[in-house]
Amino acid sequence: MSALNRLNRSLLGILFPKGENIRTCRTRLKIIRSFSLFLFALVIIRLADLTLLQPSQEEVIHNASLHIEGHFERADIVDRNGVLLATTLQVPSLFADPTLIDNKPYIANQLEQILGISNVLPKLEREGRFVWIKRGITPDQHYKVNALGSPGLAFRTETRRLYPQGKNAAHLVGYTSVDGAGLSGIELKYDDYLKQSDNPLTLAVDVRLQYALAKALNKQMQDFNAKGAAGGVIDIETGEIIAAVSLPDFDPHHAGKADNAALFNRFALGVYEMGSTFKLFSTAAYVEETGHAFSQKFDAREPLEEGRFTINDFHAEKRILTLPEVFIHSSNIGSALMGRAIGDEGMQKFYSDLGFMDRVEADFPALGKPLTPNPWREINTLTASYGHGIAVSPLHVLQATAAIVNGGVKPNLTFAKRNTVNNDIQRRIISASTAYKMKQLLRLNVTNGSGQKADINGYMVGGKTGTSEKIVNGEYSKDKLMSSFIGVFPIHQPKYAVLAILDEPKGTKESFGYATGGWTAAPVVGDVIADIVRIEGFVPDLGAPNMTAGLDRYLKQEDPLFSPVNFRR
Repeated sequence: MSALNRLNRSLLGILFPKGENIRTCRTRLKIIRSFSLFLFALVIIRLADLTLLQPSQEEVIHNASLHIEGHFERADIVDRNGVLLATTLQVPSLFADPTLIDNKPYIANQLEQILGISNVLPKLEREGRFVWIKRGITPDQHYKVNALGSPGLAFRTETRRLYPQGKNAAHLVGYTSVDGAGLSGIELKYDDYLKQSDNPLTLAVDVRLQYALAKALNKQMQDFNAKGAAGGVIDIETGEIIAAVSLPDFDPHHAGKADNAALFNRFALGVYEMGSTFKLFSTAAYVEETGHAFSQKFDAREPLEEGRFTINDFHAEKRILTLPEVFIHSSNIGSALMGRAIGDEGMQKFYSDLGFMDRVEADFPALGKPLTPNPWREINTLTASYGHGIAVSPLHVLQATAAIVNGGVKPNLTFAKRNTVNNDIQRRIISASTAYKMKQLLRLNVTNGSGQKADINGYMVGGKTGTSEKIVNGEYSKDKLMSSFIGVFPIHQPKYAVLAILDEPKGTKESFGYATGGWTAAPVVGDVIADIVRIEGFVPDLGAPNMTAGLDRYLKQEDPLFSPVNFRR
């Protein structure tokens, strides 16, 4: 008897045992048939689920990329003239199914050469059927990968954030993560708006001036072998930031490859002792608080002693100076005497009104917090009058300068373009009379003082230089300087303030070994203002009033003021 026959007889014996009637057997057959139909129905449902309802492998990958890894829509960012700063485009991304790749070492090597990446082989040797190789590849890379003809390589179209201006404005605009989340700059500050809006975000920045400032700062960095630089341009009346530069900078498309020095925003986040540029503010405080005229004199014949501290002048005049002479000679002694006259409480209040005690209020995510003396002693009043012992960001300096020359009214800062007249509440810092006197001194410093390299024939530029020593191991280092210049243009009707800062510039043969603000930063401001004149079509100020008329009587023409070396401070 065959095995099959034996099996059949056994099953029949189970289903129809001897002694059972036919009705019982039929009942059992019905039960078996119903159970079989039930199982068959389960199989049919599962097949329908797998073939019709469940997504394919391609759909699973697509949905995963939508939900997790980088499919997003995001509004454009443009400059004040509509020039594109950031946009979102569809780009191919490469992934692999390792189970379909035979010669993995060869394919990995080819991909590394085509894509300019490394460590591809470990990805191809992973378990599973999906692994990203590179997100956001170029059309040329797409073509070359396709030409490999490997069935295990495929592409997924994704959205990617692109920055047409590249490094230009990278610190300002910022960048996003692979899945479209803002990580820095305007991309972070306006993240919600950019995700939800269909309209571009218009910034106050003008890419033409942004490029002009970056170019001028880069040149001076190279010429003076500086480790870094920062600068900005502000619309004095509206408070709009027209340009904002931090060097070294980075490519926002590859921010992850940039080092910390390149990623650090020196313009908004860095805080520095600004040196003699602060004499603009302490002098304004003195004129405002005391009401003294320009004829007021200060004894700068000897260093100023305050406890265990001695205050000296960089290029000592060693004589009695009038107020304008203190300003254009950049006398630390004279400025400290002004600070003493203002008093501790008065100086603190004035600097607080200018915003030097707190972070600036602006639509930007990373803003530097000033470093101020605590407790504030009399010596701090004296040193803060010439920019030592207090550290602020370039944004602070731009806003405070705008406050001084804007008729004494401090504008509110904004990186986004103002679409209407600025009706925000603004605070008056000084009187219009004091503001005019400070504009006179700024102009005098460019025509007769340390800011001559920022002057432009036919146009009225005002400004103040600054050179401070950096603190190294708790002491000021004469070899590590922060050199700066703050310029205002046109000085008789201020429209723009331009700031340039060089970090640790080195003197050159052409600068007679000097690396101070007059040699390093003032030319940057002059170049940028020349570009503003060209770009915006400013006509020469031939009919403008002579801001320095009548001030010659406060200057001693025979002293070393006009020496090409001694006035560089």
